[in-house]
Amino acid sequence: MTTKVNSSAKLQKPPWLKRRLPTGTDFETVKSMISKNRLHTVCQEAQCPNIWECFSHHTATFLIMGSRCTRNCRFCSIPLGPLEPPDAKEPERVAETARTMGLKYVVVTSVTRDDLPDGGAIYFARTIEALRLQIPGVRVEVLIPDFGGDARALDTVLQARPDVLNHNIETVARLYPEVRPQADYHRSLEVLRRTRAWDGNLPTKSGIMLGLGEENAEIKAALQDLLAAGCRILTLGQYLQPTRKHLPVKRFVPPEEFDQWHRTALQMGFAEAASGPFVRSSYHAGELFQKVKKQYC
Repeated sequence: MTTKVNSSAKLQKPPWLKRRLPTGTDFETVKSMISKNRLHTVCQEAQCPNIWECFSHHTATFLIMGSRCTRNCRFCSIPLGPLEPPDAKEPERVAETARTMGLKYVVVTSVTRDDLPDGGAIYFARTIEALRLQIPGVRVEVLIPDFGGDARALDTVLQARPDVLNHNIETVARLYPEVRPQADYHRSLEVLRRTRAWDGNLPTKSGIMLGLGEENAEIKAALQDLLAAGCRILTLGQYLQPTRKHLPVKRFVPPEEFDQWHRTALQMGFAEAASGPFVRSSYHAGELFQKVKKQYC
């Protein structure tokens, strides 16, 4: 594998990043249900390229604590503040919507709320609890922020017993000042390390975007750092520029390179990995969990 950074200001999407949109009424049904229940999804707010597929199959990743963020990561389309207090009734509405959708595996994420004393950890816990009350046997994966490095906030989430704890490092260490200026590479690794120490039987997961200018050696080093921090499930996907105000794509990584990274990740020791241009943190999350659950559950 070789990494060549293209310096052109605007790259044209290659054929493998063009796909036909699903048809049918299921997409509109899910979209309408989410809107009616005054909820947000990362599928919509982050302009996920898989939204048509996921909504059409009655799946979604719930975004709690609003649709605005206290951070301004240069890859993410979720807008920066102003912020409203979290809705205390939201956990129940998430659970009700997930039950109506027939979900047995639910992924919950959030905007980053550095304005809250615990970063919003209690709302993750309450959402997990509400889901368990309304959907017997449900599995819950949480994709959490770093909570500013607050170990007590992380404990609050862990004590609610999610089935998978996901925290993305997003990119390689060198690119953090440019890509995630308000985050810290080692702080993100510490979230995974603390989770592994808290419960070695809880699957931990993380993801990286490719195409931001990272080198292969840096990707390999990041994977080694993730393994050392206890991460066992990996996602690798193509970065896509949401708007002109965001970082440009430096390179479109071909599918065969994603396939090679999948093989590399498994050879290095990850229990499971999803790697491809359209892979995102929660893409086919339930299927990934089914592949690894015998090792943990």
